[in-house]
Amino acid sequence: MPTRTPRRRARAAAYLSSRVRFGIKFGLETMRALCEELQHPERAFPTLLVAGTNGKGSVVAYADAALCASGLVVGRYTSPHLVRVHERIAVGGRDVGPAAFEAAVERVRRAAESLVGSRAIPAHPTYFEVLTAAGLDHFRRERVDVAVLEVGMGGRLDATNVVAPLASAIVSVEKDHEAYLGSTLGAIAHEKAGVLRAGRATVLGPLPSEAHETVALDAAAMGARLVEARAGVTVDETPDGLGIRTPGFTYRGVRTLAGAHQRDNALVALRLLEEARAAGLAVDLSAAAAALGATRWPGRLERVVDHGRVPLLLDGAHNPAAARALAAYLAQEPPFVLLFGVMADKDVETMTRVLFPLAQAVVLTRAPSDRAAAPEEIARRAGAVARGARVAESPRRALALARRLAPPGGQVVVAGSLYLVGEVTRILRTKRRA
Repeated sequence: MPTRTPRRRARAAAYLSSRVRFGIKFGLETMRALCEELQHPERAFPTLLVAGTNGKGSVVAYADAALCASGLVVGRYTSPHLVRVHERIAVGGRDVGPAAFEAAVERVRRAAESLVGSRAIPAHPTYFEVLTAAGLDHFRRERVDVAVLEVGMGGRLDATNVVAPLASAIVSVEKDHEAYLGSTLGAIAHEKAGVLRAGRATVLGPLPSEAHETVALDAAAMGARLVEARAGVTVDETPDGLGIRTPGFTYRGVRTLAGAHQRDNALVALRLLEEARAAGLAVDLSAAAAALGATRWPGRLERVVDHGRVPLLLDGAHNPAAARALAAYLAQEPPFVLLFGVMADKDVETMTRVLFPLAQAVVLTRAPSDRAAAPEEIARRAGAVARGARVAESPRRALALARRLAPPGGQVVVAGSLYLVGEVTRILRTKRRA
């Protein structure tokens, strides 16, 4: 176990901070060079790679829980984090500790310094590349049996795509990150289809027809096999949970995370596990049903009861498709005040049109990110549906205001950005420690 020292802590923090301002850079050249300098950690263990506009984090969480229940040592890599950056890297269902995280970042920093010094790469890796390399290197040192990786954005040129997965998944394709991935569903689907591999299976969630056609063409061109998550599946509701029968296995008593959309996510995870087992991984499918029911995935329809105060529902819905899924869930919920913050590059108009009319009151705030929209900008872009919305610049003040406005027996729903959900989570944790 690495020893945590002030010098290493400061150096890791400074290095990561220095990478944030360089933003997003697509391409695998730097990542491949970094992995080679680190003696190829990405080849040290089998991987499952999960892409998708929405739902990919939940699928990773489900698969991680089921693989751990199979008795395997499992690495899990997700993004973004809610409160602390080292939450992105986990082994055995537990986040990496600060000391091990800082040691991994330091190894990546040294490798990058060497590569830049020898001009093997023109510049240091991005923030996401550093974290991805650190995760892979940590998993190798922990001797994991398998790692489940969440694609950051797209797939084809994402840093996680440096691995050679046993099987992969595309959970969903919707419009998001259009400046990077393209403005049509076909273009976005092509980027996500980068996780396909010749001779390997990729599990597909329910995709729009344009996206499905693109993925099918890409799969045929490279000889990848597609598995429709819903194909040949029957789902029955029982008092003990869902009974799910796939062409390969029958699961009983399956319980999922909250929300109707989580059924599809769970089904993608189960079919992905079946394909991993078929590819040679020692997956105990009989343990999967119970493992799915025990899965926790913070910030996704997460209910928080805070010592008798107005309860909260935290959901990182940050694009129109996720907003619609949240709206469907809220239709069965008690009255609520919506605390909303969003990134400026998102489809604010559609998200607010979907969510704002459902709320008793709306409080607008600025999510903690340089990309966040100011509350006044949100109100302007929302138009008539934001009439009467209240503004609080800081999430802390916004949370207090939203709780004051909540109707008797009601709740506060926090949505629009995982950055905002993470900040509210941090505020709540700080209060509990006080």
